[in-house]
Amino acid sequence: MAAHSPHLLPDHACLIVHGSDRPGIVAAVSALITRNQGNIVAFDQYSDDPTGGAYFQRVVFHRPDLAAALPAIEADLARTLEGSDLAWTITDQSVPKRMAILASKQDHCLLDLLWRHRRGDLPVTIPMVVSNHTTAAEDVRSFGVPFFHVPSTPGPDKSASEAEILKLLAGNVDFVVLARYMQILSSDFLQKLEVPVINIHHSFLPAFIGAEPYKKAKDRGVKLIGATSHYVTDDLDEGPIIDQDTIRVTHADSVSELARRGADVERQVLSRAVLWHAQDRVIRHGNHTIVF
Repeated sequence: MAAHSPHLLPDHACLIVHGSDRPGIVAAVSALITRNQGNIVAFDQYSDDPTGGAYFQRVVFHRPDLAAALPAIEADLARTLEGSDLAWTITDQSVPKRMAILASKQDHCLLDLLWRHRRGDLPVTIPMVVSNHTTAAEDVRSFGVPFFHVPSTPGPDKSASEAEILKLLAGNVDFVVLARYMQILSSDFLQKLEVPVINIHHSFLPAFIGAEPYKKAKDRGVKLIGATSHYVTDDLDEGPIIDQDTIRVTHADSVSELARRGADVERQVLSRAVLWHAQDRVIRHGNHTIVF
């Protein structure tokens, strides 16, 4: 059984506001929270140009009996921001997001997420793990998480297997994590899924694409290896980046050592990206992100 996550905050709401910058946004939002008996406990903002540029704001506030008050707060937000181009979302920070995991044979990211979830490090529930291989089935079930095997359809047309995965995910998850899932998701799948998808990959791309990237990196004599986590879009491995990290390596490191150390970075980067997404810290803007 998973431990309670300290990131789940009773009677706390997270309000995200973004749009064109103009005077008075902070004052309007602060006044709204105050008149709805809220107390601001965290406030972050960023503007790329104070004279009409893009503006981003994340506010966390405490309000007793938040669940009962949320409909009135949402109605007040709609009235207050009506007529502006400011978009907003508000979430109850005591409610964990439902995170499904897609995996293949490599299990280091999968098992790391399951372990962190069991410790309470991630404010999520994990309704299922879906894999195109069965190698991790028993490990997944040992965490008390349902495991589903959906083999990948042979050949370039993956529509049959994607349809099976969609049946499992549709309406049951708030976001999906690709924990080294070694299949390319089609545009049709992403459109029908309608929830964010987070991916992890080594940061060699596009320098060492294809199989055996660490062997190619060793042959090239790289001095840094790392990992990138990003949102999945129609453009393969080019979606908005959430987090990245690197470590130094030397000529003396073997291919297996590079792969082992690379796996460590992948786990850390993916877990941070998942945590930040689950905490509503990431705002997508075009093909990049603002992470508070």
